[in-house]
Amino acid sequence: MRTLMGAVSLAASLGVAFGVCADEVDAKKMLKAMSDYMAGQTAIAFDYDTSLEVVTKEQQKVVMLTSSGKVTLNRPDKIRATRDGGFSNAEMIFDGTTLTMVNRNVNQYAQAEVPGTIDHLTDELRDTYHKPVPGADLLSSNVYDALMPAVIDTKDLGSGVIGGQVCNHFAFRNQDVDWQIWVADGDRPYPCRYVVTSKQVDQAPQYTVDIRNWTTGTPGDFRFANLTNAKKIDPKADLGDVDELPRWMKGTNE
Repeated sequence: MRTLMGAVSLAASLGVAFGVCADEVDAKKMLKAMSDYMAGQTAIAFDYDTSLEVVTKEQQKVVMLTSSGKVTLNRPDKIRATRDGGFSNAEMIFDGTTLTMVNRNVNQYAQAEVPGTIDHLTDELRDTYHKPVPGADLLSSNVYDALMPAVIDTKDLGSGVIGGQVCNHFAFRNQDVDWQIWVADGDRPYPCRYVVTSKQVDQAPQYTVDIRNWTTGTPGDFRFANLTNAKKIDPKADLGDVDELPRWMKGTNE
């Protein structure tokens, strides 16, 4: 009972703290500053860790499916991203014209011509290939416009520390999702953590991405070199597990 009361007291204290810090104007202003900073960087590289909660058809919440990787981005039209998880070892390379998807577990790759910007690429991946890029809004040329139009509630939750970096913490609500973002304090306001909570799904599973080793200004290499003699397959064929959710779990979180 004492532990329960302590938890209730803590929740009440947090509620008061949230009310004190909830400055909507400052939160939007600092998110816009992050968006402008991100848009102004022509070359970005960072490492990331993700965790994905899954609710099975049996109403079991699986916490968490985890993966790590690296993203290198040169605006406006080049990106390389790797993902290494318990079931997926994948890479995506885009040189402004050709998209290459690699499944290193089965040593296969597929290519498609998708000329355009990174913004266009993420739209095509979602709409044409049904492979949405988690957290893609953070890579947009205008993060603020990508995230804010549907927001109905905004809170400034003060500061916190992630990986030794002091961050400003904000929470936003849409009709379908809640999302939080931690933005590095100082003259490099990059996103340190991004959390999306699916309110319309039973038990409200979350997706979290943590960003570390943030660097800017170094051009990347966006050529595909088939050093392992991987087999090329049709882009509409099944490339296997290249997503964060394994095929045997598809259909959960619904």
